[in-house]
Amino acid sequence: MTDAAAQSAIAVTIAGSDSGGGAGIQADIKTFSALGVYGASVITALTAQNTLGVTGIHDVPPAFITQQIEAVYSDLDVAATKIGMLSRPEAILAVASGLDRHQVANVVLDPVMVAASGDRLLVPEAIATLRAELLPRARLITPNLPEAAALLDEPQATSLDEVRAQAERLLALGPKAVLVKGGHSEGPESVDVLVDADGVHEFRGPRINTQNTHGTGCTLSSAIAAGLAKGEDLRTSVQAAKHYLSRALARSDELHIGHGHGPVHHFHAFWS
Repeated sequence: MTDAAAQSAIAVTIAGSDSGGGAGIQADIKTFSALGVYGASVITALTAQNTLGVTGIHDVPPAFITQQIEAVYSDLDVAATKIGMLSRPEAILAVASGLDRHQVANVVLDPVMVAASGDRLLVPEAIATLRAELLPRARLITPNLPEAAALLDEPQATSLDEVRAQAERLLALGPKAVLVKGGHSEGPESVDVLVDADGVHEFRGPRINTQNTHGTGCTLSSAIAAGLAKGEDLRTSVQAAKHYLSRALARSDELHIGHGHGPVHHFHAFWS
């Protein structure tokens, strides 16, 4: 791909707004920008949120979610879409319908259920709708260990073999690929397991010792979407995204944001 083409790559984030700026729409747009991709957005919910937790959620009406989808996809040449927080079944159905109408490709679904603070972002009755309506429409889903277990209604995996097995069972639910993230596991390495039609691949990286982990899942999934938007293949996009997130985590302590779980350093490559 030429430099000019890469500069015009467009990705969309369909997710909730984080008023504290560390996760959700804000983290996605920062990630797109840091990786040279133009970012547009469809906001599904407003959260009153900071590094300490979520104090309120205001859901965007499904009809207005649809209106945003129509505005964005009818005009912009979207190359990849990241989907994050969808708190209710009605929002999930509105997004699924919009994806079909516009034949959206390169969908990266981050099945956000709980914030880093422990606050629930998805009502329990929406899990079945998410499983049925969006997993089959995704090129990639990126659950962490608790999310993978919730999607399968199983106990959380406690070994790498169990992670691989859960990833394969998730693949059977319809997505083209599954990346189960290892950030909630223990040990000196964080191991993410990718399963697709070509088999199983592991992405390993050192575990970063920092409390500034707010928005890590949002950042990884949007970084993968950025790679796909630029024409990279899936495994290249995942590897580059994991490297980007590792550096953003390693440099996160240079930021002094809030009094709880601070954000990763999205612009670590540009700030001295």
